[in-house]
Amino acid sequence: MTGAVRVLVVEDEATAAEAHATYVGRVPGFELAGTARSAHEAARFLAEDPRVDLVLLDMHLPDGHGLGLLQKLRAAGHRCDVIAVTSARDADVVRNAVTQGVVLYLLKPFTFATFRAKLEQYAAYRDSVEADELDQEDVDALLGSLRSATTALPKGMSPETMREVTAALREAADGLSATEVATLVGASRVTSRRYLEHLADAGRVERHPRYGRSGRPEVEYRWRG
Repeated sequence: MTGAVRVLVVEDEATAAEAHATYVGRVPGFELAGTARSAHEAARFLAEDPRVDLVLLDMHLPDGHGLGLLQKLRAAGHRCDVIAVTSARDADVVRNAVTQGVVLYLLKPFTFATFRAKLEQYAAYRDSVEADELDQEDVDALLGSLRSATTALPKGMSPETMREVTAALREAADGLSATEVATLVGASRVTSRRYLEHLADAGRVERHPRYGRSGRPEVEYRWRG
């Protein structure tokens, strides 16, 4: 992911808007572009600053529905991605949100850990689409990056450790071995390798041989993109 993702928080409730803005600043790779308390304010903000990459969109706004705002943004040519951050649980709203291109859906109330996980999913998605051309494996990885990593984890794996392993790989300049990841996240080599292999099988990381001084190859894991 090249450069920080600029985020606009669209939330009418003052306390929630402030909390979400603070959360954005705590996730590496993301920066707050601004906040908007209504659909009109959000549309005006985006008209004045089209460099926004991502909108965190509440569905219930004082001057209209979030999906109505999204329709207007698309009609105006805005291609920013949207994550719904809302208490709206109605199945029709969720279906319409997906139809209109909402990439992720985050239900209130939530913890910072859940918020961070959604943004990390989105970051993985952006990494996947940076290439000019995609093959089938790339497309599968792209779509897979938008699926929840927490619900797909095998028994015995924790979302917290998975986030730490993922962060270690994404922040590394080069690939990392299971031993190196274990040192960074404070886990055993066996545990780290299990998480790394799960990510590799899911298409999120690539395996490469690394030859050390003994001449025996060691597996190195690199974040895709």
